[in-house]
Amino acid sequence: MARPKMLKLREVLEEIDMSRAAFYRMRARGQAPRIQKLPNGHVRVSRADLDSWWERCEERAA
Repeated sequence: MARPKMLKLREVLEEIDMSRAAFYRMRARGQAPRIQKLPNGHVRVSRADLDSWWERCEERAA
């Protein structure tokens, strides 16, 4: 089974057109996609989690 695609935070921020500070504010409110911290301290977001988050945003906007 293939591993899920993991995006760097920089890639996620570029895709959703958001600053790092705004992303972390949303995360503090529980409104951002889930992140996974690696042992080296880097952050990743799975493609599936980001897509799911986008769908929830669209549902709320409708």
